[in-house]
Amino acid sequence: MIGLFFEEALLPQGWARNVRMVLDQGRLGSVEAEASTQSGDERHRIGLPGLPNLHSHAFQRGMAGLTEIRGATADNFWTWRDLMYRFVGRMTADDIEAVAAQAYVEMLESGFTRVGEFHYIHHDVSGAAYSNIGELAERIAASAQASGIGLTLLPVFYAHAGFGGRAPDRGQQRFINDIDGFLRLMDASRRAVAGQQGAVVGFAPHSLRAVTPKELNTILQLDGDCPVHMHIAEQAKEVDECVEWSGKRPLQWLFDHVAVDRRWCLVHATHTTTDEIGHLAESGAVVGLCPITEANLGDGTFNVMGFRDHGGTFGIGSDSNVLIGVTDELRQLEYSQRLAHRARNIVAGTTASTGRALFEGALKGGSQALGVATAGLTEGGFADIVSLDAGHVALAGRSGDAILDSWIFGAGRSVVDCVWARGHKVVQGGRHHARETIARWFRQKLQGLLAA
Repeated sequence: MIGLFFEEALLPQGWARNVRMVLDQGRLGSVEAEASTQSGDERHRIGLPGLPNLHSHAFQRGMAGLTEIRGATADNFWTWRDLMYRFVGRMTADDIEAVAAQAYVEMLESGFTRVGEFHYIHHDVSGAAYSNIGELAERIAASAQASGIGLTLLPVFYAHAGFGGRAPDRGQQRFINDIDGFLRLMDASRRAVAGQQGAVVGFAPHSLRAVTPKELNTILQLDGDCPVHMHIAEQAKEVDECVEWSGKRPLQWLFDHVAVDRRWCLVHATHTTTDEIGHLAESGAVVGLCPITEANLGDGTFNVMGFRDHGGTFGIGSDSNVLIGVTDELRQLEYSQRLAHRARNIVAGTTASTGRALFEGALKGGSQALGVATAGLTEGGFADIVSLDAGHVALAGRSGDAILDSWIFGAGRSVVDCVWARGHKVVQGGRHHARETIARWFRQKLQGLLAA
């Protein structure tokens, strides 16, 4: 058992002083405020719970910055997607594992301690199935193990190129499965993570355009308790095509045909009506917001103000991983709302601190979406902890909520000092213990990919 002592820590009941935690086999054996330090304790000034990253396509970290060149026509999500298909079409299993490991190291260094990997590459570069259908699920699990990040693996069911069961495009061949293949993939995914403490397996119907109603109904019978994630209403074109196909908008159709509840995470939900926002909040589902990717792709902005007023639950994800950072996502989330509503301190609602509202909202929603029963620094929960560098100039003279406000809006990942994931100290002095080894591997694979 390991003892940690924090002069100030954010617990579920709020900020507390002189907090002693005992780490016991990856969990918090005890959490005591107004405690005394004991011999052998590791001391820190500021302690926070690690945050969940509820939506990641880890392989896309390898193409960060490569799509920021103007094309011959107006660029949008769909032109970006064509470039992404070409990039992933060259990636071997080794490439995917290396890029995922690099992404996970960067997540940990920024303060994410668990990732929801929306895993939709299943086949080899030709589109043919591997002899082991779980080959790439095992590679994702290996990357999580190498980095130390907690993993919620979300195998994706992807069968079609558009609403109404349209045949898949050539660029989608690595993603495609039928129902029988997906059932085998789910079994293989469970085996892939079986040795990792705290690992969770959910599943993800990719989107309403990628599954038929019959297929969706079938896969929703798989497991009544595990997380279910789905992209929805990310693009205006997607909404228009859904209306053309069904006469209803994506969220309208989903609510009319599926019992959406707390185990669901609806990713993006960017283009929603007032009624849809209310229904979404009432369902108990988490809205998975990826503010940096949504801005990078020109998706639009979800109406967090309206969702907040209905008591909705949100979490954050890094999605395309064009930039990875806890504070970057939280800050962009708030700033997108300020631009949309021409006001300040939107997410806070009636809470005094915007930083506190952003951080605790993302902790609650992300934990729920990734199948973690206990969120935050509480006895029995996972020992997922972040310490901040109290000597950083951005935190000078700060305490309590001012720490979060200053970290999120006035600094960034440079404030992160140490990170523990399930009790293992994986980051110290802001650097992951395997940073250089994994970065060399990543550089080698990227140089080969970009030279091809």
